[in-house]
Amino acid sequence: MPAARRIAHLDMDAFFASVELLAYPELRGEAVVVGGRSIHQPRISPDGTRVFARLRDYGGRGVATTSTYPARALGVFSGMGLMKSAQLAPDAILLPANFDAYRHYSSRFKAAVAAVAPCIEDRGIDEIYIDLSDHQEDSETLARKLQQAVFDATGLTCSVGISPNKLLSKIASDLNKPNGCTILHSEDVPTRIWPLPVGKINGIGPKAQERLHRHDIRTIGELAATPAEQLVSLFGQTTGRWMHRAAQGIDDRPVVVESEPRSISRETTFERDLHARDDRGELSTVFTALCLRVADDLQRKGYASRTVGIKLRYADFQVVTRDITLPGGIADGARIRQAAGLCLKRVPLTRKIRLLGVRAGGLVRLSEAAQDSGEAQGHLPF
Repeated sequence: MPAARRIAHLDMDAFFASVELLAYPELRGEAVVVGGRSIHQPRISPDGTRVFARLRDYGGRGVATTSTYPARALGVFSGMGLMKSAQLAPDAILLPANFDAYRHYSSRFKAAVAAVAPCIEDRGIDEIYIDLSDHQEDSETLARKLQQAVFDATGLTCSVGISPNKLLSKIASDLNKPNGCTILHSEDVPTRIWPLPVGKINGIGPKAQERLHRHDIRTIGELAATPAEQLVSLFGQTTGRWMHRAAQGIDDRPVVVESEPRSISRETTFERDLHARDDRGELSTVFTALCLRVADDLQRKGYASRTVGIKLRYADFQVVTRDITLPGGIADGARIRQAAGLCLKRVPLTRKIRLLGVRAGGLVRLSEAAQDSGEAQGHLPF
């Protein structure tokens, strides 16, 4: 008889902020926010102590990348605008993001976990799923062993949820943060999952929550009690039936150890809205940098792209996308810049731009990419 499924979700605790605290241990226990643009690095005062920027002094439209738990207690969370965050926590420390450090510690914690349990699905820079079905130890012992391995390798804490499936484990890992360990069984769903708000189910976002709330469906238990046909009428066949199953704690997805990425993208939101005519130089510099970063990501991961696209968000928040399919795969920054520039020629550039992004899709392994990409020529709009 095959072993019963046992899936763990391991989530690093306030990952970016925690990495920063390794560099600045004097900030432990303080409200710290990471994010924004043009944030000055801490400076050294005449008495030798470090002086940090404060949230109240920030001016711009940047957003919080992450925050420490004391900052979260004040209402500041990732994705929140820094100007709004400053109203809630004006004295919070503000640090610039250091993505090289985050990637370094991400690799270290994943390698430490793999030494204990190698069946891992990488879900991002700070979270993974782990299939523990074939391990002999009990779930709590395994969870603590994983946490200790991560701490020994990085000096950072993580929270672990273990259950029969990925959906429940994802919820479980968030129930006892930080440094938490939560074990769930199928029979625990009515008592421990149903009282939670519907937004705790990964995949039910703010808009879906609003629609559910309008129909007096606020908890997972109320969602579970809603007939599947009613959810289908609200959200369509696929989403409605998925919601009904998820509310029952049902999820058959396997842990996928190796998965091919579908696309690689980079985007940036500007401090101020830019115009293709008045801010041509700045836009061109940013656009080229995005293309070079996408190219670097492709080459580092061993892929070439057959479809290059762009994304613009105008000042009124309208989003437009365009893409171009190429006869062969490309991974060179200049070629990606050329292809993305041709996409821009098909977009109205008469309004101010808030966000600009570049995407590489149709990925193929570099070894399989055609030598002749059929690179098109054309004048770039900026």
